[in-house]
Amino acid sequence: MASSAASASPSCSGSSNKAKIARRVVEVLEYFDDAHREATVMDIVRRYNRPQSSTSELLSSLVELGLLYKDPYSRTYSLTARAALLGSTGQPEPIRDGRLVRLIDRLLAQTGLSVGLFARVGLKTQLLMIRNGPRSSSAIADELFAGMQAPLTESAAGLLLLSSVARPRCEGMVRRLNAEAADGAKFAQGEMMARIDSYRDRGHARGELGFGISAGMAAALIPDQAEAHQLAVGIVHGSEDTVNAGALLDALIEATTQCAALPATGANVERFLTAA
Repeated sequence: MASSAASASPSCSGSSNKAKIARRVVEVLEYFDDAHREATVMDIVRRYNRPQSSTSELLSSLVELGLLYKDPYSRTYSLTARAALLGSTGQPEPIRDGRLVRLIDRLLAQTGLSVGLFARVGLKTQLLMIRNGPRSSSAIADELFAGMQAPLTESAAGLLLLSSVARPRCEGMVRRLNAEAADGAKFAQGEMMARIDSYRDRGHARGELGFGISAGMAAALIPDQAEAHQLAVGIVHGSEDTVNAGALLDALIEATTQCAALPATGANVERFLTAA
């Protein structure tokens, strides 16, 4: 038995190392945003508490793959076009043609607050993107990063994403989330389903941000998305901020409606049938 366990150990260790490398690659790519167009090795080390030597090696590999550019003078790294385009052509129209990014730009300009994009990963809410405005809470700007995950029932965006799941399956997911929650985070199943059903009827939500940060949010679903790939966009504000909840929801509803109403890419493009 001992020899069997010993022989299995290297395989398990190898799988674990591969998972760590994959996670660290995604972390590096997610580091770059409006406020971080460039990064040094130490920027990545400090953000994710990673070893300096392995981080330097990883960044060099990403340069070789054409995902990062290294400035030979400042020794800083930045994203390449390949990183921006990776996987983009296989995405739904609103993502591929830039409508989703323009929607977030619009909400950022209108409110000056933080705007996030959220998705469901299993039983968790994942923050795909966060953009901070001039009115953003310092706690949000400092502590909320792309890639963070939290149980679906702990945030308004998560509950909204749950509302997009067929109700019988949603009920089973909520039951499992409650069973797996820590003692202090358990909830009444009926009350939680009633809240989710109210979001299902409205298509938008207002409540807590989650992710261990004391903040609130207003969120709305991106229309015409498949259940498995449903996205929610949220306007995030600090718990101490004075906001007009109704105005935030109105801005969200108007922006998401317009996003869905825009014509698909190429719909009005003149075709040259004899160009070949």
